Amino acid sequence: MELHDMEEEIRLKHIFVGIDLHKNHHTAVILNGFKKKLGEFKFDNKPNEFPKLLAEVKKYLKKGITPAYGLEDTGGYGRALAVFLVEQKQIVKEVNPALPNGVRKANAITQKSDEWDAECVGHVLIDKFERLPDAKPIDQYWVIAQLVTTRTATATDLTVLINQLHAQLGHHYPSYRKFFSELDGKTSLAFFEKFPAPNHLEGVTVEELREFLLKPSNYACSFKSAEKILNLIHEDGSTKREYQEDRDFIIQSHIRRIRNCKEELQATEERLAVIMKETGYKLESMYGIELVSASGFVAEIGNIGRFKSSEKLARFAGIAPVFKGSGDKGKYYKCKQGNRVLHELFYRLACRQIGTKRGSKEPNNPYYYEYYQQKMLAGKTKTQAIICIMRKLVDVVYALMKNKTAYVKPTVQYKLAG
Repeated sequence: MELHDMEEEIRLKHIFVGIDLHKNHHTAVILNGFKKKLGEFKFDNKPNEFPKLLAEVKKYLKKGITPAYGLEDTGGYGRALAVFLVEQKQIVKEVNPALPNGVRKANAITQKSDEWDAECVGHVLIDKFERLPDAKPIDQYWVIAQLVTTRTATATDLTVLINQLHAQLGHHYPSYRKFFSELDGKTSLAFFEKFPAPNHLEGVTVEELREFLLKPSNYACSFKSAEKILNLIHEDGSTKREYQEDRDFIIQSHIRRIRNCKEELQATEERLAVIMKETGYKLESMYGIELVSASGFVAEIGNIGRFKSSEKLARFAGIAPVFKGSGDKGKYYKCKQGNRVLHELFYRLACRQIGTKRGSKEPNNPYYYEYYQQKMLAGKTKTQAIICIMRKLVDVVYALMKNKTAYVKPTVQYKLAG
């Protein structure tokens, strides 16, 4: 059967339901295969309302006709509906938001309403039915995505708090950066919580300070370290000002919240570790992928079965080049679309592969380091060479997830970096 005949058969055997999704309610527009609007239906975004959609669609069904549903957001506001429809054994397709947006822009007069948005989704569903991925809202992948989102938000909060603590400590301890190697380490936080300003250290001896710091430092604090801190404070001079108690409170408040963020990060990562083990993926067997980045890959990719090939995954991540041409002329360009979070994950992974080990000129991954050098010698820019590596890494990640196997590092001869 030719492609045209197949598309014609799909149009004749289905009615198409495009759905515009929102937090509180959804809007469905029902179309026949020739984009004629048959009806529309608005319903609340709650499980007991979903059967009403099936009942409404059923009104337009004839013998031999099957409904197909198109949803833009099967991981957010539309997830509950997608789960319901899949459980009811309906045909459900994921529609990339960029596609109905293109339909909207293609019209001479730009419209914006829930009904028109739903109709645009329906148009895409009709035109690209066979190419759209089936919606597979599996709880395991959804939970991983939610945990990754939670961890990202917590890590962002932690960074903000640490930066704010830096600013506050600069007023109290001008030389505070020389006290400890890490501001958010246990020893540092314990010190600044106990002594938020230099005046709290009046009368404290080197021995007493060392005694206090022993436990948080896992008994690694020496007399020399304690003496260094007290000397630096003495050299800085007095920083006590009005409203000192309030300024001390601000620092101690920051420290309490930093500790809380770190505890939440640890708890989230522990849950991620458990559920990632259940997936059976061995992404962390590859250098440059640890628990957090492995979780990120799974959160953005979801069920690898959504992608029939690594080429499909590369396009989804915006890594495959895009051809632009007219007439006999054309050229491939870097894609600026696709899943940008996934694109960034592959970019960071590529950079780690071509880096060198600390204190050594030995490449982290000789295979990719050599491949990078070859691309540079061939006239590629650094960015272009990294994109080439990213494309190869898509194949690797796809295979690791598809087969649930561990990464095997290629054996190659390489020249030392530098």
